[in-house]
Amino acid sequence: MTAKNPFVWTEISVNDLARAKKFYETVLQVELVELPPPDIMKVDKDDPCFFEMLAFPADMMGTGSSGTLVKSNMSKPGPGGTFVYFHADDCAVELSRVEAAGGKVVFEKMSLGEYGFCCAAEDTEGNHIGFHSMK
Repeated sequence: MTAKNPFVWTEISVNDLARAKKFYETVLQVELVELPPPDIMKVDKDDPCFFEMLAFPADMMGTGSSGTLVKSNMSKPGPGGTFVYFHADDCAVELSRVEAAGGKVVFEKMSLGEYGFCCAAEDTEGNHIGFHSMK
């Protein structure tokens, strides 16, 4: 049996889509693009199902997963929820961009032994996120 990554999509809740877009584009050095809702989901901003999304770069046929920043009436950002780790060549590089982008360092790069290294930050919306690398 071939091992498959169990995660196929991630949505990071935000309050301010423009502010969060700037943070993630600065820290990860990627471009996020608007992901319009399906036609069936054209709802009013006061509707409980309302959402707006900005997508991270994705190769839907590749390994791993991608996702979006999402402003939604169904979920709110903050610590204590889902914790997402972003891939990095050297996680200290992404962490070094966090404070200038308006975030906070939660913990510095640390060794995970044979599993590489990780570090964590708080984004501009109050979400805790991590970065992982093998060096």
